[in-house]
Amino acid sequence: MSAHKPSLLVIVGPTAVGKTAVALRIAQRFSGEIISADSMQIYRLMDIGTAKPGREELEDVPHHLVDFIDPGQDFSVQEFQRLAQDLIKDIANRGRLPMLVGGTGLYINAVIDDYQFAETEPDTAIRDHLMGLAEEKGPEALHDRLARVDPVTAAKTHPNNVRRVVRALEVYRTSGTPISEAALETEKTEPQYDCLVIGLTTDRAQLYQRIDKRVDKMIDAGLEDEVRMLLARGYSADGQALQALGYKEFVDYLQGRVGLEETIALIKRGTRRFAKRQLTWFRRDERTLWFDVGQGLDQVVKDISTVVAGKWK
Repeated sequence: MSAHKPSLLVIVGPTAVGKTAVALRIAQRFSGEIISADSMQIYRLMDIGTAKPGREELEDVPHHLVDFIDPGQDFSVQEFQRLAQDLIKDIANRGRLPMLVGGTGLYINAVIDDYQFAETEPDTAIRDHLMGLAEEKGPEALHDRLARVDPVTAAKTHPNNVRRVVRALEVYRTSGTPISEAALETEKTEPQYDCLVIGLTTDRAQLYQRIDKRVDKMIDAGLEDEVRMLLARGYSADGQALQALGYKEFVDYLQGRVGLEETIALIKRGTRRFAKRQLTWFRRDERTLWFDVGQGLDQVVKDISTVVAGKWK
C-alpha cells in the first residue's frame, strides 16, 4: 500500500450484478471495511427494496454508511462525500483496506475525484414563487420547466417530488448553472487516493434475468408491507426516500392508480433502465478494470484478488 496516499479499492457495477457477494469475499481476504456507495441503503426501515446486506453479512465484514438516516431526512452527495472521505482516512489509519462499494456513480466519483460543489444560498423569494407555480399549474408543469434547463436532473427526479424540482430550479435561477453540472465541477488536483477501480458486469440477458429474480424475491419478502409501514409511519410519498425504485411504484399501487401485476412489471422495467444508465456512467471511467460475473463468483473473486494483491504488494 502507498506510504503517501490511502489505498482505496472501489467496486462498482449495475444493480443486481452481485457487488455485495464479491465485496464481502474480497474484504475478508484483504482485511477490508466496506463503505456503501448506495443512495438508498442509507435509510433505516428500508431493507427489502434497497437489497440491503443481511445481518450476517454486516457482522462478517464492517460496513459503513448503511442504515443510518431516517427516511424523512434528505441526504446530499456533498454529505456523503464528507462522511466517506473521513471514513477512508480512519480505516486506512487503522491499517485496514477501505473499500467503496456501490452503484451510485455520482457518490463514487464525488469521493475519488474530490468534486468541488458549487455553493448556492437559498433564495426564499424564488422558492416561494416556484412553490406557488406548482400549486397553481401542477407539479408536471414545474417538472417540464426543469426538463428544459436541466434534463439530467429532471430525468432522475419524479414530477411529484416538488421539493427537489423546486430546489433544482432555484439553483439554476440563482447560479445560472444546472445543479447536475454544478455537481460535476472538479479541480484538477493530484489524486488523493492510491485507487483501484473494479467494475462488475455480465451480458445483458443474464443481468436482466438477475434483476427480474431480485424483484420477485423482494415481492416475496414483503416489499408491499414495507411500503405500507413507511406510509403508516407518516413518511411522505413525495419525499426523497420513497421516490426510490420499487417504493414509488408501490405507492401508486397502494393509492389505487395501478394493479399489482403492472406494479411489478414497472419495477422490473424501471430497474433494467436504471442498470443501463449505471453501466453508461461507469463505462466512461477509463480507470475501471472490468470483470464478468458470468464466469462464477469463485473465479471472479480469484481474478480480482490477483489484481488487488499485485496492486498493493
